Amino acid sequence: MLLALPVPRCGPPPPLLLSSLLSSSPLRPVPSLLPRESESAAGGSGAPRSAAPGPLHVGATMASSISNLFRRSLRRSGRREGKQEAPAADGIPSHVPLGKAGERSSILYSAGQFFFEYLVVVSLRKMSDGRYEPKIAYQFPKRENLLKGQKEEEERLLQAIPLFCFPDGNNWEPVTTFPSETFSFVLTNVDGSRKIGYCRRLLPSGRGVRLPEVFCIISCLGCFGLFSKILDEVEKRRQISMAVIYPFMQGLRESPFPAPGKTVTIKSFIPESGTELIELTRPVDAHLEHVEFPALLQRLSPILILHIFASAVLERRLIFLAEELSVLSQCIHAVAALLYPFTWAHTYIPVVPECLLDTVCCPTPFMVGIQRRHLERVLEQPMEEALIVDLCEGKILRAVGDEDQILPIKLQNEMLASLNRHNSNNNIHTSEQLNALISEAFVQFFVRLVGHYTSHIKWSKNGPGTFQERAFCKAITSKTNRRFVKKFVKTNMFSLFIEDAEKSRIPQEAYFQQKITEYQQQKKHRRDS
Repeated sequence: MLLALPVPRCGPPPPLLLSSLLSSSPLRPVPSLLPRESESAAGGSGAPRSAAPGPLHVGATMASSISNLFRRSLRRSGRREGKQEAPAADGIPSHVPLGKAGERSSILYSAGQFFFEYLVVVSLRKMSDGRYEPKIAYQFPKRENLLKGQKEEEERLLQAIPLFCFPDGNNWEPVTTFPSETFSFVLTNVDGSRKIGYCRRLLPSGRGVRLPEVFCIISCLGCFGLFSKILDEVEKRRQISMAVIYPFMQGLRESPFPAPGKTVTIKSFIPESGTELIELTRPVDAHLEHVEFPALLQRLSPILILHIFASAVLERRLIFLAEELSVLSQCIHAVAALLYPFTWAHTYIPVVPECLLDTVCCPTPFMVGIQRRHLERVLEQPMEEALIVDLCEGKILRAVGDEDQILPIKLQNEMLASLNRHNSNNNIHTSEQLNALISEAFVQFFVRLVGHYTSHIKWSKNGPGTFQERAFCKAITSKTNRRFVKKFVKTNMFSLFIEDAEKSRIPQEAYFQQKITEYQQQKKHRRDS
């Protein structure tokens, strides 16, 4: 099922569920299709018609299969994930550090992994009824000698990818111009591990009318900025020839994923330009490498962001509306990232394909993005309490009503002051600096409320630890803080965090632990002075 962003566990994953947008998952061989000739509509790729929108053609069997898998995944999302881990693949550790939202905190992946598993090109193929169906035209690299189970899993994956590359469900017709757009989706395995699909939808170079196509990179690494730069290079080469894309991607595949703050250089030859050196630098702060908080601040006021954060912390149902796929991707990833060091453990779909709209109004928690043109259809659904956010208008269309009372008032006011201060900086800070400043405000919220968790894990001599929940809550002196924490400890995200903490005396989230230590030292200094 295609879901969205957060951290994964390594090892060959169980069968994929088809649900939508970002996160990581185990590395494993992925088969590829032989390149197939893509059909052109009046030439080949496709663009949306400005006329009335209609459903994108999807084979009945394929849509039904994906919808059923989607529903089963929604039912699973209410259970704890990650208890059963698949055996590790040869030479691959059975566990990797977890990352952000859907990625377990902020995708903190080890250096040295492959940048990506494969690249697929999805184009629009004209059907007999005149509409267009998205199909995979190319896949790189080519995989062979797969076991039966791997082949079946791969077929399910390949069925799902086109839907998420063209999720908008418009009728399409060839055009002469089409602005390229970047967005992402997440593939989630039944064990909770996730892969991210980084997409660039563009119009191929040429004369006359053409249809857009999507270049989609499937990776278990969460680093949106870095993969956006890779897609820039792919788009530049696509305007020359498909033939010059694959040497670049092969060079990338043979290069190790760099450590935080480090750079990898890819050599790539382009006809008439010669050999180019492309430098790809990973952000220093690994827990922020899949985040763009400015995108959220541009569309929502600080107080609304806090209401959304409060709803997410209690694992409620959140629906985001916007017309542009890139806006949905960026904003939902940003909301999920606010939860660091915790991870959204439920259904996470930054862009829901039109054929799956009816399935998201389920009783389990979810965080999904839907194109605004489907608002009326969404409002007609018999859904339980949900927060519906309009990113185009910058307002909340439907709320539970208690969003301003969930967070402890003193901490909420401190975060609001911080957001207001950074929201009016007038470009004083770079995007990276702003990401760090905003993240800091929310990290401090968790530091002050639950930063004492390690003191309440009782360790056996050789075995795992046991979290003492009652003593942990009782240690909080503020009544308002304690009231909130008693609710928070019942969430899946806290349970998963504590499960990891009970397994090792070494904290999983080094950055979070660093902030806890700094806060405790400051408290001690104030007491002593």
